[in-house]
Amino acid sequence: MPVIAPWPTARPAAQIPPQRGDADEAMAAGTTVDHLTETYRAHYRSLLGLAALLLDDTASCEDVVQEAFIRVHSARGRVREPEKTLAYLRQTVVNLSRSALRRRILGLKLLSKPMPDMASAEEGAYEQLERDQLIKAMRGLQRRQREVLVLRYFADMTEAQVAETLGLSLGSVKAYGSRGIAALRIAMEAPA
Repeated sequence: MPVIAPWPTARPAAQIPPQRGDADEAMAAGTTVDHLTETYRAHYRSLLGLAALLLDDTASCEDVVQEAFIRVHSARGRVREPEKTLAYLRQTVVNLSRSALRRRILGLKLLSKPMPDMASAEEGAYEQLERDQLIKAMRGLQRRQREVLVLRYFADMTEAQVAETLGLSLGSVKAYGSRGIAALRIAMEAPA
């Protein structure tokens, strides 16, 4: 047999808990903007000191404390008991300090990897000029000298492999190579 609950008796307004949909009554039970602002002003230095114990520079500490105020301000409806406002602010400062430290550690890990040595724009320009001058000088060589030097130094072949590839004797490869280098040296030293 079902049990029928009795009708609730009327209670005074002070004993009726606020409804979820009623924002004004919920704010009355939670932290007000004025109470949060007063708590923040009264305990700003102690919150800053707490952040300073966790972080090392003043600017970061101030940022963390201000961010804590903003976050608690935006979530003040969840602070049901106004006397716990300072506890919420402190916990938020600790959490934000931890996050800041994590970001720093991650940054240090990324920075600890050595960066490749990059040539400056000026060095790159000189290298391009030298490369252009070398290509121009290579074009001025005899065909066989150019072929031997390209295969020997740019394709990284041995003299025997160059001889086999071009169908020349090993002595011919050596002669073309030495004459080609001498001609390159003269062409590279000549004023452009």
